[in-house]
Amino acid sequence: MNLKVVEQKTRSLILNSSKRGQKNPSQAKQAAAEARVYARELIRVRKQAARLHTSKAQLQSVQMQVTEAFSVRRIEGSLKAGTSIMKDVNTLIRLPELTGSMQELSQELMRAGIIEEMVGDALPNNELLENEDEEAESEVDKVLSEVLKGRLGAPEQQVPKVPVEEEEENIEEREAELEQMRGRLEALKS
Repeated sequence: MNLKVVEQKTRSLILNSSKRGQKNPSQAKQAAAEARVYARELIRVRKQAARLHTSKAQLQSVQMQVTEAFSVRRIEGSLKAGTSIMKDVNTLIRLPELTGSMQELSQELMRAGIIEEMVGDALPNNELLENEDEEAESEVDKVLSEVLKGRLGAPEQQVPKVPVEEEEENIEEREAELEQMRGRLEALKS
């Protein structure tokens, strides 16, 4: 299922819980508890979406590195073939200039080996996964405030209203994060 669809569905479940709590005051506590559970699920969905974007960027990076490694191998093979040809020519001609060319070719082969080692060291590790078990209650409250916009059936002190300025800042922060991720992706592509 698409994560955006799940996110929208979870938002609507939060709103429905809130409305049910407002319509029937006897169910207000239960509706508030349900809304908090749905808010936690919304946080998990958002984190999963972020991890998917990160994983996709990492996979593209690895793909480019593998392509580069294959190219290096191909060049290495060409250089080795060139080396054997140069050895044959050297045995036939025995000129001092050919000896210098062989030394340069040997240095190029060494550089190709160093590049291969650098590509192997550059493969990413998997330290970007977060621990989902330890979610902060303030983040849950923030999501509830964002989705419900202060319409929660529970007392106002439990879910503080998020000022419009804060919402705009959150939107700007998300856009900045998205722009930063796009920049990273473009950097990885080049």
